[in-house]
Amino acid sequence: MRPGLRYDWVATPPPGVSAPAPRRVQVRYLGPPAYRTPPRWGFPVLAWRWQSTAADAESPEVTAAAGVERVRVRARAAVSALWLLAVLALVAAGAEAWRYALLVQSRTGALPRGTVRFSDTLVLTGSILSLVLGVLAAGATLWWLYAARRAAAERAGFAPARPDWEVGPSLLIPGYNLVVPGAIMAELEHAVLRRPAEERPRPTPLLRAWWIAWAASGLLFAVTVVWRLRDSVQAQADGVLLTAATDLAAVVVAVLTARVVTRLSSLISPVNPASVRLMRVVRVDGAPAVERAVRPATATR
Repeated sequence: MRPGLRYDWVATPPPGVSAPAPRRVQVRYLGPPAYRTPPRWGFPVLAWRWQSTAADAESPEVTAAAGVERVRVRARAAVSALWLLAVLALVAAGAEAWRYALLVQSRTGALPRGTVRFSDTLVLTGSILSLVLGVLAAGATLWWLYAARRAAAERAGFAPARPDWEVGPSLLIPGYNLVVPGAIMAELEHAVLRRPAEERPRPTPLLRAWWIAWAASGLLFAVTVVWRLRDSVQAQADGVLLTAATDLAAVVVAVLTARVVTRLSSLISPVNPASVRLMRVVRVDGAPAVERAVRPATATR
């Protein structure tokens, strides 16, 4: 080797030996990304904000909030139908009272044809509309009752004493429908108020008044139907008065039912933020002074 010359040594593998090629893994295409709830992440228009994440759709908090919102929506529909039923039943009661007054007046003289025809039309229209709206109001209230029972069970921590399938038939079986609906509402109120599960339900005065009005109206309706089957003139006249009393009882039941639904729904549902008046702190009197931490000598700011 000549002095002053530099050589670079290069190591190469022997002939016939090469590094193995990396194995390519075939990944099956599973489609675009899917989310259980709509994603909330992204690039906000604000310069900075608190981090927000999407809640699990099956979490207990989301399920309970959905149940509460379901109760609130169904309660509005039921209450609206009940108040409309009360108005129509009141009109029907007034029509029956007017018909009875015309019957008394017809004993001493003939009545104008137009007046009698208008009275008959008003009685028939009021009866049909009250019956149809009564069925709709009962269905809306029953629809609310199913959601309220589930929401109350989630809040109270124990299941209702009666299954859901027993609620509907309890309104259709004669005699049975005078007692069991009140017991079902008492159990619902017991759960809404979060009373102990082993304690016997004790209805509040409002629910007790509704229960009495419900049973009395059912008995009055049965008496009216049986009385109207009689053929005598006096029985028909008495049937008009009984029908008017039945319509007035329906007004009382509709109003009390609307109040019970509103009260129980307000106990199940939390306060709506939109209905709360916003308040602003102007000053604080008597608050202790805030002690500020001592700034270190080595702090740059």
